[in-house]
Amino acid sequence: MSTYLTATGIAVSDLEASTKFYTEMLGMTVYRTITLDTMVENILGFEGVRGTAILLMQYNDNRNSQDLPTKLVFNVPDVRAIINAARIAGVAIYKEATEHESMGGATIGFIKDPDGYLIELMQKPVKK
Repeated sequence: MSTYLTATGIAVSDLEASTKFYTEMLGMTVYRTITLDTMVENILGFEGVRGTAILLMQYNDNRNSQDLPTKLVFNVPDVRAIINAARIAGVAIYKEATEHESMGGATIGFIKDPDGYLIELMQKPVKK
C-alpha cells in the first residue's frame, strides 16, 4: 500500500458560509458531516475525482480561524471564469489571473475564502 495525503483540515468560523463558498465557487460536494464533542466537520471533495478532501472544521471553543497563513491550490479548467464569478459574488480577489512562463505557461489567480484563506487557482496551458 502506498502512502498519500487523504485530506487537509482547516478551521472555519462559519461552517455554513465556508461550505457554500467551496461548493458554489469551486464545485465541491459535501461527502459527509461529522459531529464531535469539540467540532462539527464537513468533508468536501470533487465527484468522480480521486483527490485530497478538505475538512471544514468549526470548533466549539471559539478559537481563531481567520487570516491564518494557509494556501489551498486548485487545478481548474478556467481561472478567469472563477475569478469573474467570485467578483460578482463579492468574494475577495487577491490577485487577478495571469500567465506564468515559470510555471510552464499556467494561468494563475488568487481569491480568498470567507475566513481569509488564500485560494490559488491554477489552469494548465492547452497542449499544442
